[in-house]
Amino acid sequence: MKTDIILCGVGGQGILSIATVIGEAAMKDGLNIKQAEVHGMSQRGGDVQSNLRISSSVIHSDLISYGQADVIISMEPMEALRYLPYLNKMNGWIITSSVPFVNIPNYPDIERIRTEYLQLSNVVMIDIEKLAKDNGVPRSANMVLLGAAIKAVGIDHNKIEQAVKTVFARKGESVVEANIKAVEIGINNSVISNSLTV
Repeated sequence: MKTDIILCGVGGQGILSIATVIGEAAMKDGLNIKQAEVHGMSQRGGDVQSNLRISSSVIHSDLISYGQADVIISMEPMEALRYLPYLNKMNGWIITSSVPFVNIPNYPDIERIRTEYLQLSNVVMIDIEKLAKDNGVPRSANMVLLGAAIKAVGIDHNKIEQAVKTVFARKGESVVEANIKAVEIGINNSVISNSLTV
């Protein structure tokens, strides 16, 4: 088993929490992991990107090469396109929020972004913010995105749920329950197919 994941978005959206949960779940599954936060960690609103490599065999590098990412998980639709050169064009997946986080003055038109996605295979694009708010877990949109990505990541749902409990335990039972619910919402609202879903 080998899965190379690029996680991206902007600072403050919870990208690192997604990476932490996936990493914890992989370790519970007895897998090897390497992670590298490439840039943007300290700047709220700045771009954030993390490489997360998971394998049943030894991993020698913590960075993902061009064309090697199995999954791009993005909290923001433009950010996923920024890392498109890293995606495995044969069977790589993009799982992204459909709603822009407009943090630059020349942010491209969302319809232009959608047009770019329509030219790609294996894209899941969902409104994680709306799903989180409508289901009473507005602070857990990142976990909705994680739920939408579980099949592409290839880690058992139960392992992810256990990892959520471990990672958020210090924040209290209500936070744990909200994040588990958010993961379920993502699973239930994302059908992985060879087409764009919005």
